Amino acid sequence: MRKIVKYIPNSITCLNLFAGSIASVSALEGHLQQACWFVVAAAFFDFMDGFAARGLKAYSLIGKELDSLADVVSFGFAPSCLVFTLLRAKIGGDGFGVIDYMPYMSFLLVVFSALRLAKFNVDDRQTTSFIGLPTPANALFWVGIASNQAGQFQFDMSLTLLSVLVLLFSALLVINLPMFSLKVSEIVFRAIYKQLFLLISGIVLISIFGLFGLSLTIFLYVVSSLLVKLLNLD
Repeated sequence: MRKIVKYIPNSITCLNLFAGSIASVSALEGHLQQACWFVVAAAFFDFMDGFAARGLKAYSLIGKELDSLADVVSFGFAPSCLVFTLLRAKIGGDGFGVIDYMPYMSFLLVVFSALRLAKFNVDDRQTTSFIGLPTPANALFWVGIASNQAGQFQFDMSLTLLSVLVLLFSALLVINLPMFSLKVSEIVFRAIYKQLFLLISGIVLISIFGLFGLSLTIFLYVVSSLLVKLLNLD
């Protein structure tokens, strides 16, 4: 029985990878809403594999490496595909000018996601908090952006704005900025007020704006982490 149990977290991680792969193909085929929901599913599986590993005490070095490999696809490549499709739609046509190559800059997101995950695996400072934007948060930000462009709340974003956001979030993935973890080790207000604030804000924003609320929540996460650092509130 114990031998079977130890495979449960890795099996959930594989579901993360499976969902991320479907999200990538869906995005490239232009099915943005479907791609968005598969990235959300991947994020759910990413949370559950860690939860299962802790609950079952089924940690393994293979599990750690598998988790990072899955995250590169689900939270690096899949968001890149979402942004690639958005940028291609903004440009239109099949020309050969410099601007026609701009959509390929979206794959900076997968490059910097891979760098971020590699740093995370060898950085013992990131056991209770993060340094740089976590890849699932980056992915959920782009899910919100893509959902906004394809869904109900169409706040039109220019080619320039989307390009700037790609550069900004690529940098945030590897920047030396402490960002608080959403995991809590004790239920004490002083210890969880940041997480509680973000959770309540996220619920409100998502209830109003749907998946686009994810983008607003992640932006709030980045800003609040910066304020915690500047004001030394930790």
